[in-house]
Formats: sequence, C-alpha cells, structure tokens
Amino acid sequence: MEVSPLVWGLTVAAIVGLLLFDFVFHVRKAHAPTLSEAARWSALYVGLALLFGVGVLVLGGTQAGSEYFAGYVTEKALSVDNLFVFLIIMTSFRVPREDQQKVLLFGIVFSLIARTGFIFLGAALINSFAWVFYIFGLILLITAGNMLKPEGEESHAGDNVVIRLARRVFHTTDFYDGDKLFTQHEGRRAMTPMLLVMVAIGGTDLLFALDSIPAIFGLTQNTYIVFTATAFSLLGLRQLFFLIDGLLDRLIYLSYGLSAILAFIGVKLVLHALHENNVPFINNGEPVPVVEISTGLSLGVILGVLVVTVAASMLSPAGKAKNAIANARRHAMSYLDSEYTADPAERERIFRLLLEERDLIVALGPKYKQKVRDEPELVDLLERARGSHDAAVERGEAEPAGPRKILPSA
Repeated sequence: MEVSPLVWGLTVAAIVGLLLFDFVFHVRKAHAPTLSEAARWSALYVGLALLFGVGVLVLGGTQAGSEYFAGYVTEKALSVDNLFVFLIIMTSFRVPREDQQKVLLFGIVFSLIARTGFIFLGAALINSFAWVFYIFGLILLITAGNMLKPEGEESHAGDNVVIRLARRVFHTTDFYDGDKLFTQHEGRRAMTPMLLVMVAIGGTDLLFALDSIPAIFGLTQNTYIVFTATAFSLLGLRQLFFLIDGLLDRLIYLSYGLSAILAFIGVKLVLHALHENNVPFINNGEPVPVVEISTGLSLGVILGVLVVTVAASMLSPAGKAKNAIANARRHAMSYLDSEYTADPAERERIFRLLLEERDLIVALGPKYKQKVRDEPELVDLLERARGSHDAAVERGEAEPAGPRKILPSA
C-alpha cells in the first residue's frame, strides 16, 4: 500500500490535533474523571481507530486492512499491560488523583515520539538488512519468556536509578504543588515529584517501545500501517486507565496471553527471516523453503488468545480475590494520604470503593477473607482507613458507612 506525503501529513496533523484537543479540553484543568466520562471518551477513541481501519481496508485492500487490525489489537493489548506498570509508578509517587491525567498524557506523548523514532529506525534497518528479522524475532521470544517470570511491584516502582540520581543531584521536594514541575522550597527552586514521575514514566516508555515495535513489525512491514496502528493504540489510553484501573489486577492471566502472542509473532518473524534469508552461514545465504504464517491467521490467533485469557481472568475466583485485595490496599492508602485529593467527594468515593472491595472479599468466602487476615500490615491499613472515616463522620464531614469493622468476622 503506497501512501503519499500528503496523506502522511494529514495523518500526523490529525493525531497531533487529537492530542492537543485532549490536553486543552480534558487535562489542562486538573480533575478526576468520572467513570461515565472515561467510558464515553474511550469508546470514541476506539471507534475512531476502528473507523480508520475500515478506511484502510476499503482503500488499501484486505491485506493492508488485516495487517492494521492485527497490529492495532496487539499494540492495544500491550498498552493495557503497560497501564498496570503506570499504575504502580503513580502509586509509588503518590500522584494526586486530579493530576494523574496530566502524567498519563505526558506518558502517551513521550511514548508516541519514542515509538515513532523506533518505527523509522526499524523500517530503515529492515529495508537495508534482512537479518534484522532474526533480531526482532529473538527479542520477542526473549520478552515472551521474561513475561512468564513472577515480577513484584518493586521492580516497577518509581525509585529507579535515574530517580535516585535526580534526588541526589537536584534539590527536590517530597510534596506536590498542584501540577507544577518546579516550586520554591527552603528559599530555593526545587523539582516536585510531578517532574520525577514524568521522568519515570518516560524511561519506562522507552523499554516498552523495545518490545512493542518488533511485535508490530512481525505483523506488517508497511511503515504507515505500523505508525497508525501504534498511534491509535496509544490515543485514548488515558481514558482507558480511568475506566479499568479497578480491574487491572484482575487480569491475572493477561501476561500469559501476551507472552503467547509475542512468542507466536517471534516465530512468525523467524520464519519470515528464513524465507527471505541472505545470511551466509544459514543455508549458504539462500532462502530457506519454510511455511509463512498469514496475516489473517495471525489476527485470528491474537484475538483468540486475548479472548481466552481475559475471560479466564475475569471468571477466576483467584483473579477476583487478587484484584479486590490489591484495590482495597490501594484505596486505603489513597484515603489516608492527605495529598491524594483535595476533593471531599472524591475521598468519599474512594472509601465507598474500599467498602465494595471489602464486600467482594467477604462474598468470596472464608478462604480469601483469611488471605487478608494473613497480612497484618494490610489489616492495619484497612482499620486505619476505617478509623479515619469514622472520625470524619463525627466531624460531620462524611456519611456513616457499613459495619464498624472493615473486615467483619462473620
């Protein structure tokens, strides 16, 4: 599919316009988006991506359309996995709820810039050196294996080498000053945690690009399709975060599904590399007669794996329990953190969510309730949140809610 410079220019202008619209009308004024707001705008961006795909299908043909949709679905799935890491980073930095949108939009813009650079670099390498397919395939197979390893939240926390160095070299504060990147502290200009969390998100985005770009090049080598599928998978990611942030921990099998998808695409890349082989020490530099995996089959496998892993995660009692416990911990920490939000209504919303997670844990039965009791630090955190809310009720700042104990014995 040939794309003229005019179409390239219009596409880039449209994507930049959508990002500017997002900033001016949604992010510039700090606020915590409601569930309905996040749902509406997530649906709009997904609709735009699907509509664009239909346009590619009509104007570029079945092959181009299939490649776009396979790339978009793969990149979107990887983006959801990335959201979990973003959540961990923002939790470790205690980013106020109202300012999380700005951090996410920065991450999306930085990610789009970084991935665009990798896309054109990857396209140049592929056009010049066929052996790059072997490298991309190997990267994906290694990544697939790494995704199967258990990984704690600590590995993604914001206290990485760059952040520790920044704290040591520059004057930084431990508190936020709205959404400012710099503030005055102790008579000096100082960096706020807002700038540090953006650095952490940006550094993480670079690592994500090393996985996602080889993955989509395994599905299509058309640079325009690679760029647009990647861009549309990132647009709307901010809204999606607020739509599913309470469900991220529930997707306990998503990493297995993504691992299978990346391994599949890695094998597809290696087969394609063998088919196009010109490496001297492989078959004397001659192409190897192997079966190549079609784009249609790739799209079917990707969709099938995602449907199975998401369904299994959502129906699994273990997934429900893990999600409820993680959310209860997160909500309790947010409620007790005086900097998390200045909006009393938002604090009440957080506490109601905490009680909903409590009710879910109780409903799952004694096994999972005991799992909470086996974590004394978590129980103490939940009880402190309940005590803080009771004090707010006595002051007339909150409404009474449920039993006195956060985790009743019966």
